[in-house]
Amino acid sequence: MEKVKKSKGYFCTYALIACALTCAGCESLRFAPGEAQKQNAWLHNRTTLITAEAARGENASEKLQALTRLTELQSRAFTSYYGLPKEFPQADTAEDILAESNFQLARTALGESADRPDTWQVADSALELAIGICALLGGVYGTKAVGFLRTAKVKSQALREIIEGNEFFKKEHTELAGAFKEAHNDQSPQTRQIVAEMKTESNC
Repeated sequence: MEKVKKSKGYFCTYALIACALTCAGCESLRFAPGEAQKQNAWLHNRTTLITAEAARGENASEKLQALTRLTELQSRAFTSYYGLPKEFPQADTAEDILAESNFQLARTALGESADRPDTWQVADSALELAIGICALLGGVYGTKAVGFLRTAKVKSQALREIIEGNEFFKKEHTELAGAFKEAHNDQSPQTRQIVAEMKTESNC
């Protein structure tokens, strides 16, 4: 029985750790590659391959040929990482690759790659998941963990509202920015760091 309680406690601890890792910052959070990104990665590999072949066929310098070979090799890693697309763009020749649609595809992929999930929503979802897991486990440890996580969720929401309200106030009342900053001079370094990180995440 003691072992079961311990295992439940460990599981809730792991859930908390996973939640903390999930909320580590917006730079560590990214969407899975979409179809446009997969097509672009595959097309990039085709572009580098045809470029390498053209460099050989046109008797380019050894340095240029070596660079194009290296680029083609490097691009395989991108294709492998992103995965193959469901549909493959026409890319048999240099003319196919230089089609305007492929330039548009590259711009779309670039835009999508810059997107990040909303960190607050991810944190909220992670806390909900952890609460659900600990509630299923039950017992003393599970009940304590659920209470702790629910409190953390309420505090997280409150902190978000405070930070967003402060930022709105500073934008709307720029003439009071100096006084506002002075009012927060007594914050501890730890508090300043937490608020700064959360402001950064909100702007991601």
